[in-house]
Amino acid sequence: MTGLFHITMVALLTCLVWGSVALVRRTRQRREAWESGLSAQARVVRAWTTVQMVNNVARRVQWHEYDYTTRDGRAVRFKETQGPRDRVAGDTVLVYYSAQQPEKATASAPQPGKDTTVMVVWLLIMAACAIFLLYEWVNLSTALS
Repeated sequence: MTGLFHITMVALLTCLVWGSVALVRRTRQRREAWESGLSAQARVVRAWTTVQMVNNVARRVQWHEYDYTTRDGRAVRFKETQGPRDRVAGDTVLVYYSAQQPEKATASAPQPGKDTTVMVVWLLIMAACAIFLLYEWVNLSTALS
């Protein structure tokens, strides 16, 4: 039984670390796209909403798929979440991209300060959860022994 407990704690901590890395990676990609100075007109290929149930509460996630052409003529298609709900297929929007990773573009308006603040707040929350898990892991490990 203690083996399952330890495996669960490692899995939870791994999820927190993975989430933190993914958050930092996406924030860097968006910042790189905004700071590159490269932008293009993109067409919304499709827009859809998914529903996730969290504690019996429906959470709607807005998705958009965009199509654009880079300055060097390369056609790129990418998906992004959390766009405006009124953006529909066929709309034309401005996207920002970097020359190194045009498929990691963003259709969000540049807000590096807000993006960084949100990232830091989430990292603090995940760090607090990790510290709590480690504390409980140590305390419960000694109690189980």
